[in-house]
Amino acid sequence: MGKAFYKKILENNKTWIAAKTDQDKTYFKRLEKGQEPPLLWIGCADSRVPTNTLLGAEPGEVFVHRNIANMVIHTDMNLLSVLDYAVNALKVEHVIVCGHYGCGGVKAAMSDSSVGLIDNWLRNIRDVYKIHQQELDAILDEQKRWDKFVEFNVQEQVSHVAETSIVQQAWANKQSLTIHGWVYDIGSGGINDLEIDMSNINQLVKTHKLTL
Repeated sequence: MGKAFYKKILENNKTWIAAKTDQDKTYFKRLEKGQEPPLLWIGCADSRVPTNTLLGAEPGEVFVHRNIANMVIHTDMNLLSVLDYAVNALKVEHVIVCGHYGCGGVKAAMSDSSVGLIDNWLRNIRDVYKIHQQELDAILDEQKRWDKFVEFNVQEQVSHVAETSIVQQAWANKQSLTIHGWVYDIGSGGINDLEIDMSNINQLVKTHKLTL
């Protein structure tokens, strides 16, 4: 299975190249010249959430950062470097934080059990649970509680993006930049736009002077 799969994906690459160049002989030459994606995607590393595919986007249209449970952590220099480049160099107009129902990282954070090295990462997700613990604990159905936790996690990560000095400076400079919170439903392929009110979040950030 392993060797066969490896050989298959290399063949798939050749098929993909042929299909693209049949449609447009200059396709890869144009991509080679640079990128101007209009959005940054901060999503989960889950293999069932294929960013460009579910958006119907072409290469060059989406700048992507992925990690377990789509977290925005103020000590994560990888994430902050991606955000800084996207906002200040690429001038993206949209940042989408996208979680997904059935997220294993979120589910693990609902438990007190240790799962190894990842416990250090899960601590940040568990902090989100504490913020919303009263409402989450009131949901008796575990699946519904899990789904709601996924949504709350996205909401908190959207706030974390807004709290960064990167985004705050962009807004201060009147740069066109909107942050969205989505949850992807693997079972249907659909996107749930949480329609987070960014004006409220930005006001909260300014009031408490929260910047990362």
